[in-house]
Amino acid sequence: MQKHVTRRGRPLGATTFEVEPALAFGAVVRALRTADGVGQEALAHQAGIERSHMGKIERGEHMPTLAMILRIAHALGRTAGELLLETEATLAKQQNPHRGRK
Repeated sequence: MQKHVTRRGRPLGATTFEVEPALAFGAVVRALRTADGVGQEALAHQAGIERSHMGKIERGEHMPTLAMILRIAHALGRTAGELLLETEATLAKQQNPHRGRK
């Protein structure tokens, strides 16, 4: 009888969060940051986050905690509610790309 090998950690490619909201949130953060003319490193510093972690957030590779969202919003001079409303709008556009077109 062959012994079943159990590997630690998540299966390759698995995530612990939903990818679409993470991508949308990251896109919103990047768009607001670039519109304000702020560099990624400066925003990360103001939010108390490592620059590499901010990059992962912007690329949708990591979904930040609520505390982190609040810090990012403050660093951007916005509320967490504004960031989440923009994220919801981005998700709605992705789910229905023809909505609003004539």
